Amino acid sequence: MSGRPDRTLLVTGGCGFIGGCFLRRFVPEFPHWTFVNVDKLTYAGNPRSVEPIAAAPNYRFEHVDICDDAALAGVFERHDPTAVVHFAAESHVDRSLFEPRRFVETNVVGTLNLLEQCRKRWTSQDDRVFHHVSTDEVFGSLGPQGAFHETTPYDPSSPYSASKAASDHLVRAYHRTFGLPVKLTNCSNNYGPYQFPEKLVPLMILNALEGKPLPVYGTGANVRDWLYVEDHCTAILRVLLDGRVGETYNIGGHGERTNLAVVEAICAVAAVRLGKPQAELRNLVTFVKDRPGHDLRYAINSAKITTELGWHPAESFETGLQKTVAWYADNREWVDGVRSGEYRRWLETNYAGRERP
Repeated sequence: MSGRPDRTLLVTGGCGFIGGCFLRRFVPEFPHWTFVNVDKLTYAGNPRSVEPIAAAPNYRFEHVDICDDAALAGVFERHDPTAVVHFAAESHVDRSLFEPRRFVETNVVGTLNLLEQCRKRWTSQDDRVFHHVSTDEVFGSLGPQGAFHETTPYDPSSPYSASKAASDHLVRAYHRTFGLPVKLTNCSNNYGPYQFPEKLVPLMILNALEGKPLPVYGTGANVRDWLYVEDHCTAILRVLLDGRVGETYNIGGHGERTNLAVVEAICAVAAVRLGKPQAELRNLVTFVKDRPGHDLRYAINSAKITTELGWHPAESFETGLQKTVAWYADNREWVDGVRSGEYRRWLETNYAGRERP
């Protein structure tokens, strides 16, 4: 890809958290590329997240649902993308427990529609690629030791992770059956600016800043590896440019923490910001009933992308968290804009009545 200056990247879900970061970062850096943002604008798709690049001459926006095959065909007809970077997904595990069908429709059928458009139109597949962005949750739960490798068998636990596992398998099948040039990445938990505040890190940051309860599932012992979103986007670009076709690359942040440790770290940073004792915020922690099928531990071995492509995260969990807390504290207008009635109803539905005795 790097040899051609006239790339057209179709970026799905570009108004979401990770896709928005990808566009804000690389639209200015690659002015000779055209970036086409295809987004349905669900509750988590916020056009304000791409305002910094919305007027760029190499940026286009298409308000299209990837589940609408006819509309998607029109996008491909108008732009003839040389690459697809597929971020669009229903991604919140808790929501998948209430609305599993929506996750299958978006994550499986939507991915199928994209693959079919590429298969039908990319008669010459030279210098073309379908980059599928996925999650470490497809691998299921780890014990206290070990880490996920690219060859770890899939063992999804939730409707969300099952839908992403299915889409991963479809992408690989299109490569093996039809020769479609694909690349896949499976990442650990992302955090950073512009993340919708239903996710753990922004929810805890905002509640801590506002003196609200900090709801933690179970005992807070579940372990995740945390990856700063800009590091993730840099890794995706590295794979897009230099990764091997047909290969999968795991992307981890070397930031393994229990959920309770994450919340306590947020309390420490927010307390400094507010000029309050850390214990005052720590006392806001409220343990709530655990969700069904809650995987105990995830950990990523990202040696492959480091060895082959020279990528490694630039941010530690501590430095990334400092930047993230500062961003949410300084961008209250954005936060207020996404706190719609639906968002408030979701929090009430998900957490009301779950306080543990």
